[in-house]
Amino acid sequence: MYSFPIDYVEPVFRPPSEAKSLILPVTNGCSWNRCTFCEMYTQPQKKFRARKPEEIRADIERAAESLGGVRRVFLADGDAMVLPTRRLLEILGQLREVFPDLHRVSSYCLPRNLAKKSVEELAELRDAGLAFMYVGMESGDDEVLRRVNKGETAESTRSALLKIREAGLTSSVMVLNGLGGETLSRQHAINTAKLCNETQPDYLSTLVVSFPQGEERFREGFGDDFRPLSQQGLFEEIRLFLEHLELEKTVFRSDHASNYLVLKGILGRDKVSMLEQVNLAISSPGAVPIRAEWMRGL
Repeated sequence: MYSFPIDYVEPVFRPPSEAKSLILPVTNGCSWNRCTFCEMYTQPQKKFRARKPEEIRADIERAAESLGGVRRVFLADGDAMVLPTRRLLEILGQLREVFPDLHRVSSYCLPRNLAKKSVEELAELRDAGLAFMYVGMESGDDEVLRRVNKGETAESTRSALLKIREAGLTSSVMVLNGLGGETLSRQHAINTAKLCNETQPDYLSTLVVSFPQGEERFREGFGDDFRPLSQQGLFEEIRLFLEHLELEKTVFRSDHASNYLVLKGILGRDKVSMLEQVNLAISSPGAVPIRAEWMRGL
């Protein structure tokens, strides 16, 4: 029977665009792991720890023997950038050593962890093969961020994204549609658009906040005034968000499985056409394709 060279601690998460990448765990879990909207690393076996260098090296060597031809690697779990720059450089060097065709290495990134790294360090990581960072902005509104215990502010996220850009790395930003509920929907949409405008990410995607394990944990932190947005409310919020975006050449995707309405384009080139789709979904239900409830997921 075929045995995969890496023995993962399940569950393992990666961005949709990393489907063809080798997933290499360099940490287990998430170093913050207190966001009330996130259930990814809440299981006991996903308690955070940095993996030992010899464990990572062994995984890399086994993968090289079994797979070959690896062109893309994603450093898991929740935030590989928590590791010291020295350790990351060692890992990147090991990957280059055994995968001669390696084209891109990527990672999730908590803004708080980039506060500890200089632009020069990030540029050094770029030169060693790190190319792509996925940043969970979630919201650009400080009240929303506080209520969901994100552990970040608009300023900490702004600083991280500008540092990523200055270092010559590619950024992919994720925003959560509906995170502020009805109460904070407007300020969530407008302030998130403002933060995106200030940082001009290379890629931007929206997901819909969801609670497959129930809303109790989220509500405890958010407050009694949380009222989830209806499908119509989600569309109205994404319209407000798009209206306030002033992006130059950001690849925009709203096609994650959690979204009802699929939107794709380049902002700002396709802003008008995407707004037309959203307006049609609001004014004429059924006029544009909507993902069925049973097809939606995390």
